[in-house]
Amino acid sequence: MLATLTTSPEARSSRAVCLGLVVLVVSGCAATRPGIDLPDISAWEQRQAVLGMIANWEFKGRIAVKTGDDGFNGKFDWTQTGDDFFATVGGPLGIGTVRIEGDDQVIVLTDKDGIKTALVDPEAELLNRYGWTIPVASLRYWVLGIPDPSMSADTEFDETGQLVRIDQSQWEVQISRYREAAGQQMPRTLTATNPDTRVRMVIDRWNFFER
Repeated sequence: MLATLTTSPEARSSRAVCLGLVVLVVSGCAATRPGIDLPDISAWEQRQAVLGMIANWEFKGRIAVKTGDDGFNGKFDWTQTGDDFFATVGGPLGIGTVRIEGDDQVIVLTDKDGIKTALVDPEAELLNRYGWTIPVASLRYWVLGIPDPSMSADTEFDETGQLVRIDQSQWEVQISRYREAAGQQMPRTLTATNPDTRVRMVIDRWNFFER
């Protein structure tokens, strides 16, 4: 014979509160910013026009930096919102995770201790501080597979018309692999080198968003 279970008013109230919290959590997950597919960018002119104007996107990936005999491997995430960007470099031995954020006016470094420093010359100051650097100003364009439109560039394409090399601002960028993301071909692996530094990036996930 099954026993009859009774529920006190306090238990019913507690269960209702828990159910309400679950509903809120699920609603929050449902409200997560939805991604969008990109329009056709198979032609070079279309790619430059569309990706040069796209305002809201992010990628998550990995980075390997080598400068002389020093270097590190770590995680590398980048979020672009209009002219504002927020990047984290995680894993460098001895420095923890650093954040680099800013716009076309000011770039700020936040170190592992939470201390913020405005960078006047980001590439030189990162090199002086950590012994490595990344091409902060132009990277937002290069990872999309287009040159920085603010300066001249030499470009090279493969037989299918995909960009495989950019020479710009004393950096040589080679895009060795593409992958499908948001319905189009986006860089998967790229390497940027200058006389002092080699930066290799593998992009694991792309997301593009509405304004």
